[in-house]
Amino acid sequence: MKNSESIKEFKKLNSSEINEKIDQLRKDLFDLRFKQATRQLNETHQFKIIKKQVAQLLTLSKSQSNSQKSSD
Repeated sequence: MKNSESIKEFKKLNSSEINEKIDQLRKDLFDLRFKQATRQLNETHQFKIIKKQVAQLLTLSKSQSNSQKSSD
């Protein structure tokens, strides 16, 4: 996973790829929480990065679904 993934790169994805990416990031977030609970996590800044990426993907997914509904 790259930390520098931006909204521009996310816009290139289709809806199924966006959903897969959201699922993967949520699994990564779960793993980070587990590591934090067991005091094995040294990179706490990863929480902010992953949560921001999930929010960007969810926003993009919602806007794509709204644009598809309005064009129908």
